[in-house]
Amino acid sequence: MGAKKLLVVAVAAILLTAATVAGADDQVHHVVGEDRGWDPSSDVASWSSGRVFRVGDKIWFTYSAAQESVVELRNEEEFTSCDVTNPIKMYTDGLDKISLEGEGIRYFASGNTESCKNGLKIPVKIQPKEQNVAQNIGSMAVAAGPTLPSTSINLNGLSYLLIVGLSICFLGL
Repeated sequence: MGAKKLLVVAVAAILLTAATVAGADDQVHHVVGEDRGWDPSSDVASWSSGRVFRVGDKIWFTYSAAQESVVELRNEEEFTSCDVTNPIKMYTDGLDKISLEGEGIRYFASGNTESCKNGLKIPVKIQPKEQNVAQNIGSMAVAAGPTLPSTSINLNGLSYLLIVGLSICFLGL
């Protein structure tokens, strides 16, 4: 296994295991493809099905920059046809964090047309922020603790710094 692939696996493992207690304003960090990352061998369609993305969440793409990239496409037509010639944005670092700031659907695909046509693409439907249950019920009610979807985690500042620090060390930046 190459150094870049090891980095992808290490970062994904850190993101998958570094969870903190969630508060009402915490963001969920989604690691695309779990431990396989953004890779043609990943089943990203299964990974994304049933997953809830909300305004304020972060989505992480981990991949070998020598072999893959991520593009954000303008619309469903470009997404369906894998037309990656004129993306909104191209990500090529191998570890990309994207903030989900507004409601709607964003389309991400492999920058490699063949990988895209083989299924390395996901639509991300971003829903409104979830309201705190305790605020809606009243001060006398006790809200149940938050639950996290599989491999979606809440990171605090220290975990984020750990991830960035490890990435810098591994990438030699």
